[in-house]
Amino acid sequence: MRGVGSASSNRHPELLEGLDPEQRAGACAPRGPVCVLAGAGTGKTRTITHRIAYLVRSGHVSAGQVLAVTFTSRAAGELRTRLRGLGVEAAQARTFHAAALRQLRYFWPRVVGERQWDLIDGNKLRLVGQAANRLGLPTEIDVIRDLTSEIEWAKSSLVGPDDYPAVVAKLKRDTPEPAERIAELYRGYEQTKNEAQLLDFDDLLLHTTAALEEHRAVADEFRERYRCFVVDEYQDVTPAQQRLLDAWLGGRDDLTVVGDANQTIYSFGGASPRPLLEFTRRFPDATVVRLERDYRSTPQVVSLANRVIGAARGRPAGSRLELVGQRPEGPEPRFAEYDDEPAEAAAVAARIRALLDDGVAASEVAVLYRVNAQSEAYEQALSEAGVPYLVRGGERFFQRQEIRQAIAALRTAAADEPRGELVALCRRVLARVGLTEQPPAGGAARERWDALLALVEVAEELATTVEGASLGRLVGELEQRASAQHPPTVEGVTLASLHAAKGLEWDAVFLVGLADGTVPIQRADGDDEAVEEERRLFYVGVTRAREHLSLSWALSRHPDGRRNRRRSRFLYGLVPEDHPAAPVAKSGQQTKFANSCRICARPLISTMEVKLGRCTKCPADVDEHLLGRLKDWRTERARELNVPAFVVFTDSTLVAIAEQRPTDSKALVGISGIGASKLQQFGDDVLAVVRDEAGG
Repeated sequence: MRGVGSASSNRHPELLEGLDPEQRAGACAPRGPVCVLAGAGTGKTRTITHRIAYLVRSGHVSAGQVLAVTFTSRAAGELRTRLRGLGVEAAQARTFHAAALRQLRYFWPRVVGERQWDLIDGNKLRLVGQAANRLGLPTEIDVIRDLTSEIEWAKSSLVGPDDYPAVVAKLKRDTPEPAERIAELYRGYEQTKNEAQLLDFDDLLLHTTAALEEHRAVADEFRERYRCFVVDEYQDVTPAQQRLLDAWLGGRDDLTVVGDANQTIYSFGGASPRPLLEFTRRFPDATVVRLERDYRSTPQVVSLANRVIGAARGRPAGSRLELVGQRPEGPEPRFAEYDDEPAEAAAVAARIRALLDDGVAASEVAVLYRVNAQSEAYEQALSEAGVPYLVRGGERFFQRQEIRQAIAALRTAAADEPRGELVALCRRVLARVGLTEQPPAGGAARERWDALLALVEVAEELATTVEGASLGRLVGELEQRASAQHPPTVEGVTLASLHAAKGLEWDAVFLVGLADGTVPIQRADGDDEAVEEERRLFYVGVTRAREHLSLSWALSRHPDGRRNRRRSRFLYGLVPEDHPAAPVAKSGQQTKFANSCRICARPLISTMEVKLGRCTKCPADVDEHLLGRLKDWRTERARELNVPAFVVFTDSTLVAIAEQRPTDSKALVGISGIGASKLQQFGDDVLAVVRDEAGG
C-alpha cells in the first residue's frame, strides 16, 4: 500500500486550497489505484473532483480520457457542475446506466449490425405482468412489483434463470413466489422482451460488458478513449456493475473508488461492499485515504451517529470510520415517545412550525420514515399546521393507486347506505381491494397493506368522535383530507423514506416511527445481516442532519389502541438515562412491556421474539419434523386458495407454532400473528397437524 503523501502537493497549489490534509492526500495521490474511505459529511465529492482536476492539470491524463460514474443522475450532475467550476469541461460524469447506454448505442452497429433495440419506457411492469399471466401467477400490481424487483436483483447479481433456484436456496433468500416459478417467469420475461427487441436497464450493463469482453476491436477503441476511472458510492456496486467496470479497465489500474461500507443499504438490490472492502487485496499497491472529519453535522449529531454504528456487529476493518465533528457545538438530539402515531405526527408538525417561525427554511427540514406508507399521518399533520411539504421517493398518499381504488370502492358501497358499525363496514369493503387480516410479506405488498390499514384507522377515529358515523361520512372525510393537502413546492418540508434520503442533507431532520418492527423492519427479524443493514439505514438517517435531530416513536398505531409497541432496539443505549423516554424511566414506563421470555423470563424486545415467545439468546426448541409438515400443509392450502404461501401463514409464524406446539385454540391465538380471522380459517387444520404429529 502506498503512503498517502507520495505525490508532490506543490504543483498547482491553487487546486488544493481549502482541502484538509486527508482530502489533499486523496486529491494529489499518484496515478494508479486509490481507495478513499469517506465517512458521511467528510467531503468525498470535493476530494474526487479535485483529484480529477489535479490529474488533468498535472498532465497525467486529458479531461476527455476521464470517466467518472456514480449511482444517481443528481449525483452525476453535481460532479459535472463541480468539475466545470474547476475548469475541467470535457470529463465524463454519468451514472453506470447512462454511461453504458451511450457506449452501447455507439458500438451497436458494429456488434449487432441491425436496428438498435429500444429501451423499455414505462412498460416493464406490463411485460412482467404478461409473463406472469401466462404462467398463472398473481397479477396484482404490488405482486408484479415484487416479482419485477426479484428479476432485477437476479440480473444485477449475474444470476440467470437456470441458476436462480439454486442461488436463492443457497442464500436463503425470501422470495415472493416459489423459486422455480420465478425462474419460469424470469425466462418468459426475457423471451418476451427479446422478441419485442427491447432492452431494460440491466441489459444496458450486461450487453455493454459483453461487447467489451467478446469484441477485441471494440474493447481496444474504448480503452484508447478512456484511461482514468472514478467510481463514487463504491459500496453500492452490484456484481453486474463491477463486471462492467472490470471490462472498462481491461487489466489497467488507473482507478479511484470512494465509498463508506457503513452506508451500504441496497443489498436487497444486489449491492455489496465487498469490492470496496477487498480493494487493497486486489490492488496491494493502492493508496488508501480515510476521510473522517465531518463538516456536515454538529459534534452532538456526530457523537450519536458514531454510537449508532459503533453498536453494529461484525464490522469489517475497512468500515470502522470514526467521524470527528468539525462544526461548532449545537443542540443535543431530541428523543420523544408518544402514545400513538397521530400524537407523534402532531408533535413533529408543531416542532417544525416552531423551527420555521425561528427562521429555518422549510426546504431545510425533513421528516424521514422507513416505508412510504408512513407519510399519510405527516401529510395530514403538516397540512393542519399550515406547513407546506413535498413527498420525495413516493407518491402522495391520496394519489396512490390503491388509495384511489379504495376510496372509489368506499364511495360505491356508501351509495347503498349499508347498516352496521363503521369500522367493520370499512374493513369489509377494503377486503375487496386487498386488505387482509394479517400483513403480507414483501416490500410493495406490505406498503399497500399499510396504506389501506391507514384508511381503517381514519374510520376508527371518525367512529369515536362522530356518533352514528356512516360510510358516506367517511368518504366525505377522506375527500376533505385529500383536498386540504398543500401541493409540492420547492420550499416545502421534505417527506421521504430513509432510502430516498441517501445522499441528501438538511438543517433539521426528524426520524419518526422508530418502533421495533418498523426500524428494523419486521421482515428482517431472524436474519442478522438484514438487521445490520437496517442499522446502517438508521445511521444514514442520523447523518442527514446538520444541526437539529429529533428521534421519536409511538406505542400504538391509533388513539385508544393497545400501547404494546417497543422503541427500536437501535435506540437502546442512546436515550439519556434521565430522559422520560429512557428504558428505565422514573415514571416506571418499563412496566408497559409485559411480554417476557417463556424460558428465562427476560423482557422480549423484538417483534420476532414476541412471536416466538422467547428471547433470541435462549435456545430454539423447534420441532423440525412438525415444521416440515406445517409447510407442506401451507403449500396445499395456498394452492387451493390461489394465493402466495405467506398469505396463509408467514415462515416466522410456522416456526413459532412448531416451537410452542399449541394444542387448543387459546394457545394458538396466543401466538403473535394469529388473530380471529386466521383462527377461523385455518385453526382446526393447524391444530390437527400438531396433534397428529404429537400422537405419531
